[in-house]
Amino acid sequence: MNPILNQNLFLVKEHIGMFKAANNYDIYDPASNQIIMNCRENSLGIFTKILRFTDYKRMTPFNVEITTASGEKLISVKRGVALFRSTVHVFDEKERLVGTFKQKFFSFGGRFEILDKNERPVCTLQGKWTGWDFKFTHENKQLAQVNKKWAGMGKEFFTSADNYVLQIEEAVAADSPIRQLILAAVMCIDMVLKE
Repeated sequence: MNPILNQNLFLVKEHIGMFKAANNYDIYDPASNQIIMNCRENSLGIFTKILRFTDYKRMTPFNVEITTASGEKLISVKRGVALFRSTVHVFDEKERLVGTFKQKFFSFGGRFEILDKNERPVCTLQGKWTGWDFKFTHENKQLAQVNKKWAGMGKEFFTSADNYVLQIEEAVAADSPIRQLILAAVMCIDMVLKE
């Protein structure tokens, strides 16, 4: 696993624009305010692009790649068409399955079960329906959180509604695949739960 994923704090900025079909993000290091990763959805088909401008947007498939700023692949996140609930697959830089997310029915604010490659639960992503605040927990322990509140260096970059902060707890081991799953899940919140 790339050492860039060992950090515990990431600032995520969504690319905004009118008539954009793809979901693209830049991920910053808060200490330097430098882009350290890119999240791009490059291979959209024509029908998917069209459906992204309709009420069916949350059902469309996606294939997102997270790379270093220099273009080295870190993670890919893929989902087919989602009719009732989403199942998202996460792959490492060599296209090996790291794990999956399964959306829960009838959850207020949104909820995923995050499973490892053997379908064992590793954590749950739970959101609040009143705002943009999500927590990753396992056995009543918080592993990470993502929200739109940031009061540290770089806050001038992160003041609009399209930007948020991911903070991974120190207790999550630096080489744990849970880090890949958490980062991948954060890139999916907008596409699966919030659009």
